[in-house]
Amino acid sequence: MTRPMISRRFILSAAPALAVAGTAARAADAPPALPANPANDPRMGPRVIGNPNAKVLVQEWFSLTCTHCAHFGTEEFPKIKEQLIDTGKIRYQFHDFCGDRVGLTAAMVARSLPEERYVPFIEALLSSQMQWAFASGGDPMQRLQQMSALAGVSAAQFKSISEDTAFMQAMFNQVQKDADTYSIQGTPYFRFNNTHYDQDPETYEKFADLVAKAS
Repeated sequence: MTRPMISRRFILSAAPALAVAGTAARAADAPPALPANPANDPRMGPRVIGNPNAKVLVQEWFSLTCTHCAHFGTEEFPKIKEQLIDTGKIRYQFHDFCGDRVGLTAAMVARSLPEERYVPFIEALLSSQMQWAFASGGDPMQRLQQMSALAGVSAAQFKSISEDTAFMQAMFNQVQKDADTYSIQGTPYFRFNNTHYDQDPETYEKFADLVAKAS
């Protein structure tokens, strides 16, 4: 199935929070600071890959049930990872910006995995999004549980995660605060060294241009 071209049109529907660290001045040659952990729960900590000394920090706000995010994640992100992240040119931070209960639960499961398994799991979810989130018939939560089982999450663990109301509220609050702080209207949403550009980085080439601008 052909996915639609990326645009920021996945509107927050369940107002799921937290401001990125402030924009205090820093030395010109210092890498940008990562946001502070917004909660004591380690599951709420930053999910970042790439060279910790890279001078460009790219942040993406995405939802696992956003088709535009899935398009970007499957069509463009692999090139970004190969040519910009793995080469040490940028750090990349993932921000969950859940627009519905299924997407929120998927993000909770992803964040409950060991950190090194977070990115592979979201990549698997985005690449198979139409099969587990939008297939006709059946329960998407049940299909999500089956996807989680492939990542080593037992049925009992999935139930415990999905019913963790404190974790759910923390995720909800985090997204709401980010929405208010950055006026995020939909996903995917990007900041390059804490700057948002009106141009959509919908292709690798446009993304690389914004990285160059930020550096």
